[in-house]
Amino acid sequence: MNIALWIAAGVLAAAMLIAGITKLTSPKEKLASRMAWTEDYSPGMIKLIGLAELLAAIGLILPAITGIAPILVPLAAVGLAIVMIGAIVVHIRRGEAKEIVPSAVFLVLALFIAWGRFGPYAF
Repeated sequence: MNIALWIAAGVLAAAMLIAGITKLTSPKEKLASRMAWTEDYSPGMIKLIGLAELLAAIGLILPAITGIAPILVPLAAVGLAIVMIGAIVVHIRRGEAKEIVPSAVFLVLALFIAWGRFGPYAF
């Protein structure tokens, strides 16, 4: 199970790293062509969401690898789960059914990591 948790954390961290860097480095206009939901948010809010995703990616891996404050891993997973719940709500409100699926998958992965690392497979 520990290996499954590491794989889930790696996949989720990679996805959030890419998503976070994209939101932090791309102008809103460029993002709007691929992410319609960005039309409803200010550039600053989009950057904040990107920063949360980037920090989650770091928090899922770095504390576990270094052994420094490994409790941050499940906390990062919980924080990311909250972000994904928000993403699902936004997509539901906008009627973007196709966009709900990736957010739901990321939510399940984050909850799996939180459960495992807070519970029976803690560091």
